[in-house]
Amino acid sequence: MDKTEEDWKPKPGDRVVRHPRQDDMSPVHLELPTKRSQSRALASPLTLLYSFVGLISLGTILLSMPFSHHGTGFAPFVEALFTATSAATVTGLVIQETATYWTKAGQMVILALMFVGGLGFMTIATFLLVLVGQRVTLSQRLLVRESLGVNHLGGLVRLTIRIVLVATTIQIIGFVALLARFLFLDYSVSDSIWHAIFHAVSGFNNAGFVALPETNSLSSFQDDRFILGIIGGLILLGALSYWVMVDVASRFNHFSLYSLNSKLVLILTGILIVSGALVFFFSEFDNERTLGPLPLLDKVIISVFESISGRTAGFATVSFGDTEQHTNFFFTSLMFVGGASASVAGGIKVNTVAVILVAVLSTLRGSPRATAFGREIPQDQVRRAMTMGAVATTLVFLVALTLTFAEREFPFIDLLFESVSAFGTVGLSTGLTPDLSRWGHLIIIFSMFIGRIGPLTLGLAMVQRSQGDLYRYAQERVTIG
Repeated sequence: MDKTEEDWKPKPGDRVVRHPRQDDMSPVHLELPTKRSQSRALASPLTLLYSFVGLISLGTILLSMPFSHHGTGFAPFVEALFTATSAATVTGLVIQETATYWTKAGQMVILALMFVGGLGFMTIATFLLVLVGQRVTLSQRLLVRESLGVNHLGGLVRLTIRIVLVATTIQIIGFVALLARFLFLDYSVSDSIWHAIFHAVSGFNNAGFVALPETNSLSSFQDDRFILGIIGGLILLGALSYWVMVDVASRFNHFSLYSLNSKLVLILTGILIVSGALVFFFSEFDNERTLGPLPLLDKVIISVFESISGRTAGFATVSFGDTEQHTNFFFTSLMFVGGASASVAGGIKVNTVAVILVAVLSTLRGSPRATAFGREIPQDQVRRAMTMGAVATTLVFLVALTLTFAEREFPFIDLLFESVSAFGTVGLSTGLTPDLSRWGHLIIIFSMFIGRIGPLTLGLAMVQRSQGDLYRYAQERVTIG
């Protein structure tokens, strides 16, 4: 049936389709802001590097000032740079004696550098931003996340505050304990307070600086078991990391409930301390220049203390210029390993060595995966640990080789010892650091700097560049063995 014109008219409720207007058909222009490419100068690894360069530069300027050292005029640039680098990287190697060369103002600068350098520049910076009410940016959160060794971004600000508070509380407890002891020695009240503050910070941050004028490091306190015990305890806590301390405190006497990270750190740390103490005890037992004249109990205590301190901190009750060569050679391995990840200690870290050992033992057992305590370690972490170990070994080799060319008159074992001590930011010395040439001092400065920021910077770079495989090549076997 044909429709009439009335039928074609729209009725109420019908959807009417109209011809679009010319304005509606015209193209729509949207202005989008130009996306700025992120500067590589602000990438995480470079930010960490720039932060430490700035901290060391500021320390060098302050230590160069006439008020920072005894004598007239400005302090020599290399002395100021070397000391600032050693303090900021919590190493403890010195060209000039801290107690006699630097004034109280200079020692305060060293103290501040140890505190900031030990806890980490980004941790301190985040804490200060929170104190003044500033917002913490995403890039800062990423930096803090990687430096603290966590896998999440949430709650990092609160975590940073807790870490600073815990670290400060431990150092305050150490200060009180040391003050109680120094007050019974031949020090005034003001000197006792200063020495207690300085050495509590130096001990917990594994820095190894000593401001006591009458002693070479802690050689005058060989028989003072209280001071050795307090400083040894501070060193150990600082080298364990916040995470391990929290794990132990929250699950005390329940080792099976610890995280895999805590289990590996505690076990390997215990093995290193015991092995270092045994080697030192038996190697130096009859050495008249070290342990020989001491009573048996003091020999045991000093051996344990040197094993704890010699791995990360650099405090010494004996001169490592008088120890046996095999003692020094073994301690180079302890210094190379260092303390736990996300702690104040240096080295390639106990965690890295533990992952490598687990991977090696799993391979020897015929297992295709690195497993320990019923847990599997991701393959990307195994690769990173092995890369870290290989790169660190190469750097130490190059530093020792370069130092051998620059300082031909010194024995190689002593130069190797100084190189590893600087790279591991430990601070033990055979006594030749002050006698090195200016080139030698610059090489040690470079080694301290690389040893402090290198492992973390390399880890940050590997994390940032890690990505899934878009394609894989055909496999081809290579002859091994």
